[in-house]
Amino acid sequence: MYMIEGMAPKTCTVSVTDASGSRHSVEVLAESLYEAAALGLKLLRDAEWVDTLGPMTRLQLQVRAPTVVHEVTIQQLQRWLDGAPISPHEAVRKARLKSILR
Repeated sequence: MYMIEGMAPKTCTVSVTDASGSRHSVEVLAESLYEAAALGLKLLRDAEWVDTLGPMTRLQLQVRAPTVVHEVTIQQLQRWLDGAPISPHEAVRKARLKSILR
């Protein structure tokens, strides 16, 4: 997945259903699908009431205006973060998101 340079950030809702069947959601402002996934994952991991999230946990991402829903696993997010960047801008963004998730 990639982002068009200069794309405006969008409000996204990132949701997950944990191992106990509880659904949790957070809102983030992001410029790309994977940025929304990383920011949402960070907030969900920091929430004390969310059970442990494994690499195959599915994150549902809903982008507002117009509403679009995407779903990625934590493993897919990690692969994208670890993959080669396609531009200097993407390299900077990946480095920032990796530091957020540490």
